Amino acid sequence: GPMGPAPARAFAQKTIGVAVASGRPAEALLPQAQAIGSTVVPKTLQEAIKADIIFLAVLFEGHREVAKNRASWQGKTIIDAMNTNDPVETLDGLPSSAFAAKAFPGAGFVKGFNHLLARTLATDPNVQGGHRVVFLSSDDEAATAQVADLAKRLGLSPVNLGRFDAGRTPGPPEPKPMIPCSVWKPAPCASRQGSRKLKSRARRHGSEQNGGSPDAQTSA
Repeated sequence: GPMGPAPARAFAQKTIGVAVASGRPAEALLPQAQAIGSTVVPKTLQEAIKADIIFLAVLFEGHREVAKNRASWQGKTIIDAMNTNDPVETLDGLPSSAFAAKAFPGAGFVKGFNHLLARTLATDPNVQGGHRVVFLSSDDEAATAQVADLAKRLGLSPVNLGRFDAGRTPGPPEPKPMIPCSVWKPAPCASRQGSRKLKSRARRHGSEQNGGSPDAQTSA
């Protein structure tokens, strides 16, 4: 897909050597690799995964096929640039990267670069005087630091979002207990006659508090 060549273009822009591979023979990738840059070298998949840092830019359902090429991925750092819309129930209730990481035992697995469109990743990372941001997430701090350094070499600004489960959508909130409240009723509009009665009651009330008759007055 388009995401495959995008990292290669980003490396070529910084004159960093990179090997590219797919399910096809290396010779089939030669014209595309040469069009990207002289630092891009097509290799077989078995040769390419000998690298210390590996971009995993395949369809999500294809990651297990890649993983079958090694019994152990110890010492490898894998950048998960995949996306999936698979329901979380089909992923053992895990974030997609945590689920995919199980197929690569021993590897430092880092989610990153997947939020950038392929055409965006392939362009100049310097934007309006700043650097394009790349988000990273992993359960392996050392692997995150390694990928962050690589992102900086590519001219990007890495942002560490923490562990895989830190960005998970929380479940539904617990229901809150109902709090009883009184029903508000607006006071009826007083007629002119009713208003006079209220004023009269107020005067009598004030007089009783002062210990006198309704006509009693107080003076300071």
